[in-house]
Amino acid sequence: MRLVLLGAPGSGKGTQAARLKEHLQVPHISTGDLLRAEVAAGTPLGKEAKDIMARGELVSDAILLGMLEDRFSRPDTANGFILDGYPRNLAQADALDKLLQRIGQPMDFALQLDVDNELLIERIAGRAKAEGRDDDNPESVRKRLKIYDELTAPVIEFYRQHGQLTVVDGVGSMDEVFNRIVEAIAPATEVG
Repeated sequence: MRLVLLGAPGSGKGTQAARLKEHLQVPHISTGDLLRAEVAAGTPLGKEAKDIMARGELVSDAILLGMLEDRFSRPDTANGFILDGYPRNLAQADALDKLLQRIGQPMDFALQLDVDNELLIERIAGRAKAEGRDDDNPESVRKRLKIYDELTAPVIEFYRQHGQLTVVDGVGSMDEVFNRIVEAIAPATEVG
């Protein structure tokens, strides 16, 4: 099962990815974690990324895609993976699709956790208060959600047009949301 998790900040992607990893017995690949690991390991791509980040710039899509291609070549991805944090825009979605087609591992599902923005603001504000963070105030969260919506709307449409999008209600207990996800992807897991 090759799965992309889509959802706004606070939608529960990380929580559900950890549970799905165990359920599906495939690795959870977070591009943020992957980037940090490559930098820490001192790989050629990691060194290049470190230099870019040291200048305060964003790591290019080409570097991230190279890191993903390397990661997908490892034996633990033979039965699939859960991708979290990528793609974030239409160019990344298209590049990822081409990469996966080229290596013979086409995407099975893009799963969107759907949560109303006002509930996301409440969740993030509650989490920020519990963690003693003041950078997640409602106004800054609204701005981040607006940017997320603008960037990912085309990604969601990309996967819808490819017949790969599955939308799951992300509101409820962790177990309720997890059960909805498992039910949504069950036909593919039974066949695969």
